[in-house]
Amino acid sequence: MSAANSLRIEGELTIFRAMELKPVLLAEPPVDEIDLSGVTDLDTAGVQLLMLAKKTAQAQQRALRLVRHSPAVLEVFELLNVAAYFGDPLLMDADAKAASARS
Repeated sequence: MSAANSLRIEGELTIFRAMELKPVLLAEPPVDEIDLSGVTDLDTAGVQLLMLAKKTAQAQQRALRLVRHSPAVLEVFELLNVAAYFGDPLLMDADAKAASARS
C-alpha cells in the first residue's frame, strides 16, 4: 500500500543538505512516508531532521512512516540507538540488501 504523499530521499542526508531538505520534509501537504532507500550517508543533522519531521507529524496528530532504510541509515540508527524513537520497522530496501551482501 502506497502513502498518499511519499518522499524519497536520494544521496546524503547530512548537515550539508539539512537546510535544503527541511522545507521539503515540513511542506504542505505534509509527507506521510519517507523512503530512505536512496540515502548514501547520514549524520546527526540528518537524524535530527528526521526527528523534527516525526515530532511535527505527532504534534499535528498524523502518522509519518520511515520506510526502506538504506544500509547507511540502518548503521547510524543502530549506532545512535534511535530506532525506537521513530517506531517504524527497520526494513532495508531489497536492492540495497543485495548490494550490501555482495560487499
